[in-house]
Amino acid sequence: MSNATSHGVERPQVAGERERSRVAVKAEAYVALTKPRVIELLLVTALPTMFLAAGGVPPIGALLATLLGGFLSAGSANAFNMILDRDIDRVMHRTQRRPLVTGTLSVTEARVFAWTLAVVSTLVLGLFANWLAAALSVAAIAFYVLIYTMLLKRRTEQNIVWGGIAGCFPVVIGWAGVTGSLDWPAWILFTLVFLWTPAHYWPLSMKYRDDYQAADVPMLAVVRGKPMVGIQVILYAWASLACTLLLIPVAGMGLLYSGIAVVAGAWFVAEAHGLYSRAIRGEREVRAMRVFHASNTYLTLIFLAVGIDPLLPF
Repeated sequence: MSNATSHGVERPQVAGERERSRVAVKAEAYVALTKPRVIELLLVTALPTMFLAAGGVPPIGALLATLLGGFLSAGSANAFNMILDRDIDRVMHRTQRRPLVTGTLSVTEARVFAWTLAVVSTLVLGLFANWLAAALSVAAIAFYVLIYTMLLKRRTEQNIVWGGIAGCFPVVIGWAGVTGSLDWPAWILFTLVFLWTPAHYWPLSMKYRDDYQAADVPMLAVVRGKPMVGIQVILYAWASLACTLLLIPVAGMGLLYSGIAVVAGAWFVAEAHGLYSRAIRGEREVRAMRVFHASNTYLTLIFLAVGIDPLLPF
């Protein structure tokens, strides 16, 4: 039986299904605009930090408000980033399916969405956590959009080093959301994420070197080549390990955290050395993504230990 009447008018059921399909596509596009996989990584650092700040389980109201506000804040920053980088995204193969490239969302729709998330996240954090956390959230959005995306990304090979500061904010937002203040352990964790970011992102830029070169983005792998990326990843991996150990005396971390910091840190450093060795030998396949995935696992293990350690008696 035809889905249309003899006069060419679409049946209500079919029209409704098509409308629901359009709504679903739009909803998926808005979610994609927030870069949810990036936000997952940010929450991996924020949530355990809140447990450390509280010395155990944080107040549920502050926890939920900080996580929700942080999620919306990061989504806002990522949406602004996609708006500003849509010309790059059209060139790079791995980003050509983003909603502003495909036309699923218009720039106006994306701007309204990004500003809405920014305002709502600030209010959620300010009203239900505290205004220090809200101010840090605004600073994170501003830094990611104005400093990294607009100023550094297209101008310097050190873009990800200083631009990565934006990714450090979730730990201080999480700490402030619980305590209403910032203490030395929060700044050590902030520094850890800062040092970890280049060792995490530069291997990814090796994998997509041709994309960045085509888009005229001066990532280190484009400007300096694989051996230089390898040695820099080693330096930042060692610095990350040292930073995790500094937290032990400052925050009074126990056996669980201390053991994981040493073992996981040694493993991450070994992976970094392996990348450099393959690069200087001139191997065509340096397995950069192996180090990228290792960096994700490493940071997850460290912050799981950060969150669990305060709950243990040793």
